[in-house]
This record gives sequence, structure tokens and C-alpha cells, in this order.
Amino acid sequence: MVRLPLSPSEVERGKRLGMALRRGRGARSILDTALAAGISPETLRKIETGRIATPAFPTIAAVADAIGLSLDDVWAEVREPEQRRSA
Repeated sequence: MVRLPLSPSEVERGKRLGMALRRGRGARSILDTALAAGISPETLRKIETGRIATPAFPTIAAVADAIGLSLDDVWAEVREPEQRRSA
């Protein structure tokens, strides 16, 4: 399967997602958070740094649950800035 390159807006959205999850994780370690979410610490590190810009929904949901963030809160931080202003 050929994966199409991400658009600049998708890359930016991935970075915003990573920042939101990192902020939500706070002082918790990557290892503890990743284990609680059922993913590898390297996967969480890549999501937080934006290197995995489009992680699977169950992965996002598991990390958000592990750090106590609602998916609504995650989406509020991740969606396009124009959408946030109009909401």
C-alpha cells in the first residue's frame, strides 16, 4: 500500500495533537503513560513530537484516557485554528 504524503495542515495538526497530549501528560513519565495506554514508549514519543502525525483513533483515545483528558478537550486543542474561533 502506498501512503500519500501528508499535507502541511495535517502535519501541523499532528504537532498540535502531540503538544496537547504532552501537556496533558504533565509530570507523568512517558513509560508509565505508554504502559497505561497499552502502547510502546517510542510510539508515544513519536506522537508527542509530531513524527506520527496521524495516529490511529484508538491510540489517541487510549492515551487521552491514560492521562485523564476527554476526547472533546483533545479535539478542541487539535482542530484548525479557524474552527476554534468560529466555535
